[in-house]
Amino acid sequence: MTQAATSPGKQMLSEQVYAHLRDAIMRGDFAPGDALKPQDLAKDQGVSLAVVREALVRVVGEGLADRLPNRGFAVPAFSDRRWQEIAEARRTIEPVMLRMAIERGDVDWEARVRAAHHRLARTPAYAQDEGEHYSDAWAEAHRLFHRTLLEGCGNPVLLEVFDRMWTASELARRWSARRTPGRDAVGEHGRLEEAALARDADTAAEVLTRHLTLTAAVLTGRTHDEPAKET
Repeated sequence: MTQAATSPGKQMLSEQVYAHLRDAIMRGDFAPGDALKPQDLAKDQGVSLAVVREALVRVVGEGLADRLPNRGFAVPAFSDRRWQEIAEARRTIEPVMLRMAIERGDVDWEARVRAAHHRLARTPAYAQDEGEHYSDAWAEAHRLFHRTLLEGCGNPVLLEVFDRMWTASELARRWSARRTPGRDAVGEHGRLEEAALARDADTAAEVLTRHLTLTAAVLTGRTHDEPAKET
C-alpha cells in the first residue's frame, strides 16, 4: 500500500515555515551555532512538528543549518575553516562550469549574461536603511549574474550544487559586515562578462578563480597579497 500524498494544505504550511525560517537565518535572527528547536519553532508558527521538521530538512539541504547527531538542528557555527572549505569547493567547481557554459552557451545565453551584468552594474551595493551589509537588491542581482554565467553549462545537477554553495556563501556574507572599498568588484564582474562573451575560457576561468579567492579572504577577514585591482 502506497503512502498517501501530502495534502495541499500541509504543503502550503511547510512552504511558509520554510520561507520564514530561511529568511530569519539570513537576517541574523539566529546567531551562528544557535539551536533550532522544532518544538519552539512549531509553537511560534502555530504548526505541527512534522511541518517544522520538513522545513528544517530543506534549510539543511541549502547549507543554512546543520543536523547534529543526537542534538537536533542548529545554525552553522561561524568558522574560517568552514568558509574556506566552501570557497575551495567553489573554486574547484565553478570555473569548470564556466568553461562548459562558454563551450555550450548559445546566443540567448549571451543575451541573458549581458542583461544580468547590466542589472548588477546598475544596482547600488549598499542602501542607507540596510546597515553595513550589501543591499538585498544587490545581493539578488549578484546571485543572478553568477548563476546566469554558469547556466550555459546546461547541467541541472551542477547548477543545484552551485545553488547550495551560493546560499552557504551568502550566509557568511551576511555575517560579515566588512566593506572593502579598495576592491574593484565592478571591474571584476565586468572582466568576467567580457571574457565569457568573448568565449575566452582560459581568461574567464582565471578571473572567476581570483574573484572567488578575494571573496573568501573578505569573508574570513584574512589579509592577502593580491592587489585589489588588476592592471
